[in-house]
Amino acid sequence: MRVVELVGLGPGPFAAMMLADLGADVIRVDRPGGNMLAVAPPERDILGRGRPSIAVNLKDPRGAALVLDLVDKADVLIEGFRPGVTERLGIGPDDCLARNPKLVYGRMTGWGQDGPLAQTAGHDVNYISVAGALHPIGRAGGPPQIPLNLVGDFGGGSLYLVAGVLAAVIEARTSGKGQVVDAAIVDGAAHLMSIMVSMQQAGVWSDNRGTNLLDTGAPFYDVYETSDGRHMSVGGLEPQFYAAMTDILGLVDPPDRNDIAVWPALRSALAAKFAEKTQAEWTEIFDGSDACVAPVIPLSEAPKHPHNVARGTYVEHEGLIQPAPAPRFSRTSATLTSPPVKAGANTAEALGAWGIRGIERLLADGVAVQND
Repeated sequence: MRVVELVGLGPGPFAAMMLADLGADVIRVDRPGGNMLAVAPPERDILGRGRPSIAVNLKDPRGAALVLDLVDKADVLIEGFRPGVTERLGIGPDDCLARNPKLVYGRMTGWGQDGPLAQTAGHDVNYISVAGALHPIGRAGGPPQIPLNLVGDFGGGSLYLVAGVLAAVIEARTSGKGQVVDAAIVDGAAHLMSIMVSMQQAGVWSDNRGTNLLDTGAPFYDVYETSDGRHMSVGGLEPQFYAAMTDILGLVDPPDRNDIAVWPALRSALAAKFAEKTQAEWTEIFDGSDACVAPVIPLSEAPKHPHNVARGTYVEHEGLIQPAPAPRFSRTSATLTSPPVKAGANTAEALGAWGIRGIERLLADGVAVQND
């Protein structure tokens, strides 16, 4: 599967990285100057791995024509501009589908292609706010807590773009017709909240933050500080796992967890117990049990955790420690290929590999830029 990526911010590149991880032939179309808002130097930006970069001036009509030449040979195009931008550049859905009727045109935005907010700026925190996904996250009596940009950008954005694109490619191979995939972060984040919506309508989820089963309201689904200032995560939702935890902790006659009135006492008892030992000590004590208790590991230490080491969850590739491709396949294993590169590092070579002609003229005229 061949993919043209018009490079934008985080969720678009993550989706393209995932497609490349899974074996797609992806070509990055960067701005000649690169991404001014990049979170890391391009050679160390993991989201850029697995695909070559060409630098193209899309404001030049010949740059737009070059993109359309790539579209001729592609199964998918993904872009993350505001609605209407690619249309003004001459590489919108109508332009691209006229050149390649089987093309899947994936659009990654925060608000979506229409609606009253479609043309306004925003970021992950804004999208998940409106979707109803931010309000429930946090402790009782406190403000909402931002869950990094995992719920919006990458959960509600990138993964939904990938799922939509793959579904549309399968459909196009049957119908012979492409289509536009409108992947809006606000839609995806709302979709991720399906179980909470179900619980709310069943009367078992309250809008009062930090009082519910999965939002730190329940003392048996929370984190507790250890004697060395670290934390252990507790997820004893099922009775048998809860019983295993209280047995290992040595709690004598623990309060009835089904009685919400005693939750404060149970929380205090658990906090006191976990404060008695270090994280390493508790990790060893709970190791191999079904108590659903695990250490809270800093990101810098996660690659060294024994389970992650055994599975190769993190790998070192081309001098960078990075998450391995996911998910895993029994027959067609995903593998890391090329490392991330700066914008335009592969312009001439990548265009040649895609069968583009007249590369020397494009480079001479500054339509495409080679950044060695």
